Formats: sequence, structure tokens, C-alpha cells
Amino acid sequence: MPTRVNDGVDADEVTFVNRFTVHGAPAEFESVFARTAAFFARQPGFVRHTLLRERDKDNSYVNIAVWTDHDAFRRALAQPGFLPHATALRALSTSEHGLFTARQTLPEGGDTTGSGHR
Repeated sequence: MPTRVNDGVDADEVTFVNRFTVHGAPAEFESVFARTAAFFARQPGFVRHTLLRERDKDNSYVNIAVWTDHDAFRRALAQPGFLPHATALRALSTSEHGLFTARQTLPEGGDTTGSGHR
């Protein structure tokens, strides 16, 4: 059984964060990204993802993808079907990325003081 970190977060779970700067059309990038997300959603260990666009910069995006564990994420990247997605995204953007593990999580309405007051 995996260890739990604060508030019931699975300690084996990993979050992949990828910041994109798009140099192509934002609508085209979003379309290509949707196909990439569908590919990942079919991979074992995929939990969820969110693609965010910065409000004041149409060419700035952040993807946050959660996986059950590091190995599941690495296996998905190693799938032969991933390469065309990576190539299409690179043609429209540059990116910086990292793989993270949760250290603290505050659920909606969570109390950080322990007093029950907001």
C-alpha cells in the first residue's frame, strides 16, 4: 500500500508540469494538444490533465498532468505512438517541463489554521 502524504495524497502519484510558449496559431496548438491528451488518456496510469492558457498572453500555456506513478508516466512517453505528438507540439511551441510529487494539498474549503475559521 502506498504511503500517504498530507490530506490523503498518494505519495506514488506524480504530476507532470509543462509550460509552453506557442509560436504558431493558438487554436492550432490547442487542437494538436487535444489529440496528444487523448493519446495519453488511453495510457495505463493516466489520471487527469488540465491545459491552462495565461489570461493576458495568448501564446502562453501550462499543462498539468497527473499520473499514478513515475513508471506509468515513463512507459507512456516510451510508446512509439507518442513521437508524432511530440513532433507536432514542437513544431508549434517550445516548452519547459518537470515531474513533481505532492508535498502538501489543501482541499476546497480546507482550514490551514486548525481552528475551523477562514
